[in-house]
Amino acid sequence: MKAMHTMKKPLAALLAVLLMFAFAACGADGSSGSQGEEEKAIGSALELLTTVWDSYGEEERFAAAGGDMSEENMTMDSPGKFSVSDAAALDTTLGFPEAAVDKIDDAASLVHMMNANTFTCGAYHVKDAGDLQEVSAALKDNILQRQWLCGFPDRLMIMQTGGYVVAFFGEEEITGTFQEKLVAAYPAAETLCDEPVA
Repeated sequence: MKAMHTMKKPLAALLAVLLMFAFAACGADGSSGSQGEEEKAIGSALELLTTVWDSYGEEERFAAAGGDMSEENMTMDSPGKFSVSDAAALDTTLGFPEAAVDKIDDAASLVHMMNANTFTCGAYHVKDAGDLQEVSAALKDNILQRQWLCGFPDRLMIMQTGGYVVAFFGEEEITGTFQEKLVAAYPAAETLCDEPVA
């Protein structure tokens, strides 16, 4: 009886050690996954566009400006924050529909300085992830029905990643480069619209 009792103690200790390692391994996997997700989190619409723009080489860049017309937000040669308080300016400048402005709480822009039809890009944080498709569809319709001056853009693209919608239109090569850079910076980015502008 004593022999059996002494054998149970090492077995129980071994099981305890094995369980401890199993739980530690699960904990390590779970924590590294959540850290990975946190690293991929996008802090703002401006951060998203700046990350993409900063990945451009000097020879790939074009004369650009960003932000709205306020002294605080207007930038040269980089993206800028665009206030969501002026729905008319969002529509006129970036093609974001006034009727959907209540669904976003952050915006930024990057526009070709010589001609907005060469390249215009807006990034928007959608408050409710359930509204991403609705916002994207409204953006697409609003941009495609615009009356174009000074030539037509070639292509409209709308992508989404991390709760943000990014809509950009312009010359074929410039929009293609921006799409490549966006996907390289945010591999989870998904294309919602890729259409020629008729």
